[in-house]
Amino acid sequence: MFPDDVITVSKKGKKEVRNLVGKGRFVIYNYLNPENGIDEEKKKRIVLNFDDGHREEYFIIPTSDGKRNLLIPTSEKEGRKIWNGKESVDLDLLLNY
Repeated sequence: MFPDDVITVSKKGKKEVRNLVGKGRFVIYNYLNPENGIDEEKKKRIVLNFDDGHREEYFIIPTSDGKRNLLIPTSEKEGRKIWNGKESVDLDLLLNY
């Protein structure tokens, strides 16, 4: 039913098909302490802008052992600016660039 080049084997030995769910653009940003510029909490946010126009956002939070991350769905916020190392940039401009 599926071509062999899209089939993979899981760690449990089960065959699976790699299936495209969506594609588009994304932005990942983290949170720095404004007093010292250090990423103290190690959390990130990823904003996915799909080609069909919808958007999904998640917090990426490292687990205590540092080996894995939790992906937590979050609500979209309007009018965010992101620091790009030189200036503040509108998130929508980054996603539509």
